[in-house]
Amino acid sequence: MERLTGIGVSPGVVLGRAVVLTQRTEVMRFPIPPERVEQEVAALLRSQAASRQQLQDIKARVEHGPGSELAALFDAQLLMLDDPMLVGRAESIVRAERVNAAWAVHRAYEELYHVFRSMEDPYLRERETDVADVAGRLRLNLRHGAKGPKELLSEVDGPSVLIADELTASVAAQLDWSRVQAFATDAGSRTYHTAILARSLKVPAIVGLHDASLRIAAGTPVVLDGTTGELTVAPTPAQIDEAHRRATPPRRRRAATTAAGPVSTTDGMRIRLEANIELLEDLPFLNEHGAEGVGLYRSEFMLSGRPIESVTEDDQYALYRSLIEQVAPRPVTIRTFDVDERHFAGPGRGPERRRTRPGLRGLRLGLANPAVLRTQLRALVRASAHGPLRIMFPFVTAVEEVRDARKMLAEVVSGFSGIDPTQLKVGAMIEVPSAALAADLLAPEVDFFTIGTNDLIQFCLAVDRTDDRVSDLYEPLHPAVLRLIRIVRRAATRHHIPVSLCGEMASDPALVGLLVGLGLTEFSMTPGAIPIIRHVVEELSATEARRLASHALRLATAAEIEQYLFDALAASPFQRSPFRE
Repeated sequence: MERLTGIGVSPGVVLGRAVVLTQRTEVMRFPIPPERVEQEVAALLRSQAASRQQLQDIKARVEHGPGSELAALFDAQLLMLDDPMLVGRAESIVRAERVNAAWAVHRAYEELYHVFRSMEDPYLRERETDVADVAGRLRLNLRHGAKGPKELLSEVDGPSVLIADELTASVAAQLDWSRVQAFATDAGSRTYHTAILARSLKVPAIVGLHDASLRIAAGTPVVLDGTTGELTVAPTPAQIDEAHRRATPPRRRRAATTAAGPVSTTDGMRIRLEANIELLEDLPFLNEHGAEGVGLYRSEFMLSGRPIESVTEDDQYALYRSLIEQVAPRPVTIRTFDVDERHFAGPGRGPERRRTRPGLRGLRLGLANPAVLRTQLRALVRASAHGPLRIMFPFVTAVEEVRDARKMLAEVVSGFSGIDPTQLKVGAMIEVPSAALAADLLAPEVDFFTIGTNDLIQFCLAVDRTDDRVSDLYEPLHPAVLRLIRIVRRAATRHHIPVSLCGEMASDPALVGLLVGLGLTEFSMTPGAIPIIRHVVEELSATEARRLASHALRLATAAEIEQYLFDALAASPFQRSPFRE
């Protein structure tokens, strides 16, 4: 028996088996049942085969291009891919620890990283970047057809207690909280965002346990007391009996509606919920979760590690047409490639550019490579004949970029007969401060805005959330972030164009009330988050949400805003729990 003490942020007592989730590395770690081990190993080997074919294709193209001398670089990556220290080691981790393959690849990569970094030869130390590229390619290919946290945790025998290094809103919104009845996180404080999330979900929770996700093995019985902040690991029979006596009755979530269509707050404000899509395999979830359309299709996911020039117009057209036809008559918003130079073949496009030109991506990169952007626009225009399509340009920073892109689009449309240019809606993704602050100037140039909160927060606060040294400064509730969102919404309203919000903030049950209070009525999120957000909206008063947002905008720090939201949910919540009968 071991007793860990953190900060209780949402009251209640739960007895269950631990499920461990690690996200800090941006790779999730899940325990898998014994009968799934062979399936996970098979997925790993399929990923290795796909990665090998991709690298061989890239090498062949480079050999016959202007940078033929760079082809040898891919020989090194092919050797690393087949080295037992990477995939072989990952397979042994899957079998020994019964964890998902993506995590096993990450673990194997970390071990190799430390080996390379300890070498004295500078050339050999630099080869670590090749290992990182190969491991990243393996994880990307594993993602195709992989199960997410909702599906994996649905296989866990309940009741269970989630032990996580941190719990992001995008994951929390997708979990089955009738099985996961409480959670504890390493990170956090009483006013930390996770505390607000716990209160919003009405789920017993502890934060600030520091290293519980490393110390507790998956499947270990635990007792969580969200009032005292105590987490008892491997409790004694007497402690189990006491926990049963004090246990909080499990909350069962209402069945999620599958009917598409707008949802309304209690006082009649209409809210539109759409889905973010990366793969065509995700489309069945649109009907399952009641999405009103695709608010964001990330077209760069079709690349699967291939150079962007290798994807032909016909390849793109076939995929876009399939997507639009399957979603019609609901609209589809397709974002043009949001990539950087690493996705191009040829000399000078390697990993060294990763640090030297971080701002050359998205629409900027498309305009700098007009043949690539024109090819994509031709495919999109052709596909628009098969259903409602909205084209969205990413990483917009200035009016000139939008004008240049729209001019190119007009030239493309003029080359087709039977295409009505007025039916093609064009939008800008607002994800850098310059675009947000100039939203009133951008609005007349486009038909809609989409606020991309993940990048907007990073650029606004000068924080790379993958950098452990500053990741704790990535704060969605920072006053500057909320003010930028309000600026964009007001500009869109003045110019009578719709504005939606995507990113993790859109799928956060703890923040949806604040966002509605800021005047937002359209959200796009991972499909699995839609049922919970729908329930939150249905029990939300827009009038109270506006009052909440008005007060929050007068506060000076993110901590003050978090404390205010936490107190509001604890004392007199403006919404009822979406998990009550």
